[in-house]
Amino acid sequence: MNYYDTLIEVADDCPATEGQVPQARGGKKTKAVVEYELLVKDPYTYTEEDIAFEVYAVLHDIPKASWPNEREKFLSKGHPHLRVSALAKRYGWGMHNNAEGKIALIAVESPEYKRLMKDPRTTKIKAFRSKRA
Repeated sequence: MNYYDTLIEVADDCPATEGQVPQARGGKKTKAVVEYELLVKDPYTYTEEDIAFEVYAVLHDIPKASWPNEREKFLSKGHPHLRVSALAKRYGWGMHNNAEGKIALIAVESPEYKRLMKDPRTTKIKAFRSKRA
């Protein structure tokens, strides 16, 4: 599922008051680390489907030559979307989807996040909470 002209807001129960860089655990990259690296390196380059597949491919060590075929298989099944990402639930990052559905990370404390929150043309949806209310 791709969003357009939408800000995925930081979750209500997010403990971070500013954008934090997720860290590897036990020497291995986590899903949040890979998402962060992709989105920080190339803002407004990836759609949600692009991110979902590339994170999966990186974490499962799928050779790049196999990506086209593997992507088709991967996308034929349902997958969690960025509203459940630890970046928005734990690390203080909102995610802005532009008119083309391409995503950029926006730190919760940034002027850009505040601007998008006030922009009536931007749809706002909350990231899922980490815990039930």
